[in-house]
Amino acid sequence: MAESFFAPAFSLWGSPVTWLELVAVVLSLAMVGCNIRVIHWGWPLAIASSLLYFLLFWRSRLYGEAWLQVSFAVVAFWGWFEWLRGKGADGTPLRVHRLTRRGWALVLLASALSWPALGWFLDTYTDTDVPWWDAFPTALSLVGQALLGRKLIENWGVWILVNSVSIALFMHKALWLTAGLYAVFIVMSVVGWRAWRARIAA
Repeated sequence: MAESFFAPAFSLWGSPVTWLELVAVVLSLAMVGCNIRVIHWGWPLAIASSLLYFLLFWRSRLYGEAWLQVSFAVVAFWGWFEWLRGKGADGTPLRVHRLTRRGWALVLLASALSWPALGWFLDTYTDTDVPWWDAFPTALSLVGQALLGRKLIENWGVWILVNSVSIALFMHKALWLTAGLYAVFIVMSVVGWRAWRARIAA
């Protein structure tokens, strides 16, 4: 049964697209659609799609991306709680807002420290052929997920950067459907940024 999930559903540019990848793509699109509309059901969809992508990326030796999906699944439980019960700095229910200067400093520091640390780890302890390339979107995705969980509009800018780098990475691994998905994610991130900006202005 498990192996049939890895069976090709169809081929894209000479490379097989598995049923697993196809289902993960559909769930991911639904997830981002919910995020744009600030619908909390996007978080359980994130958990399901992340677990599927863990299996897909592990088979492709994208270990950073694979373990990122596990982190996504764990963080998604926190994000789901935040969107349902989270509070802002003033004690009111959490709403879409912007980073403070201190928040920007923390985001830049976290990004600057996590990328080289993860790149070194992947280069030293795994057989991946793209340790630093794999590490960059992995590290920044964790930052983006944290911003999304707190309904910070800057998460969309982080996702645009992450998705741009990820497209080239997935093309390198012949994961064409996923590369196409991340191109769609860029467009959806722009839509999400504009939708959230309108919420702040309202």
